[in-house]
Amino acid sequence: MTVRWRRGRTLSEWADQAAREYPARLAMAVFAAVVAIFTLLLSLPFATASGERAPFADALFTATSAVCITGLTVVDTGSYWSDFGRVVILTGIKVGGLGVMTIASLLGLAVSKRIGLTQRLLTASEVKASKLGDVGTLLRIIILTATAIEVAIALVLLPRFLVLGHDLGEAVWHSVFYGISAFNNAGFVPTTDGLAPYAADWLVVVPIGVGVFIGSLGFPVIHNLLQTRGSGRRWFASWSLHSKLTITTSVALVAAAMVLIGALEWSNERTMGSQDFWHRLLTVFFTAVNPRSGGFSTVDAGALRQETWLVTDALMFVGGGSASTAGGIRVTTLAVMLLAILAEARGDRDIDVFGRRIPRDTLRLAIAVVFMGATAVLVSCIALLQLTDHDLGPVLFEVISAFATVGLSTGITPGLPDAAKYWLCALMYVGRVGLISLLGALALRDRRRIVRFPEERPIVG
Repeated sequence: MTVRWRRGRTLSEWADQAAREYPARLAMAVFAAVVAIFTLLLSLPFATASGERAPFADALFTATSAVCITGLTVVDTGSYWSDFGRVVILTGIKVGGLGVMTIASLLGLAVSKRIGLTQRLLTASEVKASKLGDVGTLLRIIILTATAIEVAIALVLLPRFLVLGHDLGEAVWHSVFYGISAFNNAGFVPTTDGLAPYAADWLVVVPIGVGVFIGSLGFPVIHNLLQTRGSGRRWFASWSLHSKLTITTSVALVAAAMVLIGALEWSNERTMGSQDFWHRLLTVFFTAVNPRSGGFSTVDAGALRQETWLVTDALMFVGGGSASTAGGIRVTTLAVMLLAILAEARGDRDIDVFGRRIPRDTLRLAIAVVFMGATAVLVSCIALLQLTDHDLGPVLFEVISAFATVGLSTGITPGLPDAAKYWLCALMYVGRVGLISLLGALALRDRRRIVRFPEERPIVG
């Protein structure tokens, strides 16, 4: 039987029109539906190790954290969930990393043997493709590259886990879990101890850290690097402006983070003060990389100095690259803001970098993203301070970690009341879907003025 809506339209016709006219709204609806599906799966009795149903708040929080590739947890992943539950979580991470719209496009490709306009529009909204014709190629690059990097990380980790005494099945499971969780910047760990037993092991920590960094660059950057890999000495010059800004800003942020975190924590006995030099250097590297949105940690984040919390807050708020598995306001947003400040200081009318001029519309978008992100963090901090009895420091850390889908925690999340858990779920959802997509979904129409008012400059500063 064909279901028909008002005016005689079928359900497929209604969905097709919704995808063309309101792609952001449809994307958000599908993403919410996926979270709901994983919540139901984690609510099944055999999803927990005890065989009892998980409380709804805990199932929803874990499902949202997995699909939004955040890594914040209210229960211990290694001991609370059964093997089935952990497989559900890992599947949620994979789905969230690839993007719900990418999965929808793959389904459409499998059915029709081609990508139609609707699927192109949906995927373009998810992966930030500039041209609809690029989506098919970019889609293949996403799947192949993501899987190849995840497999590469797993293959590097597997021999090490075997040497450390794991049996073959356990070593394969841990390698695959960390490979997917690292590249997708999810921060989930399959065991109760997490990475603490491997804190001084370069062969475990470095591959995971590198996987986090690559995943935070974004699929458009990886696509561009693969397209230009045969350019020889002119490889950097052949990169797109987006790739140049993303990579240079990301490397600069990691370098700055290593210097600041190393200076602040080098003598902290609660974190790395008792470690030898090379162990400390490894801890500094890993602690500097993971605020990009990785969420892994080899030290207790709650034991960090408050100054380090503040540095980590800033790094988490910035996040990683656009259309990546990372969250935050994105590094290109920060780069555009800094370039605009530099241009203003020089008295330049244009924002120029790497031989290109950045449009004013991009600056307006960057300002909007920063303001809306800061507003979301501010409102959420006020809400959690009202709902809990915690101080501002740990609350701010947890809120930014949820908004930027990072997953680092000072340890207060498991003890939060259900109302606070629901709030953080909404914050993770907004942080993953994207503030601009949210605004696009809420906007009824694109306003274009025919008549414009006369210009007048107010006094600023």
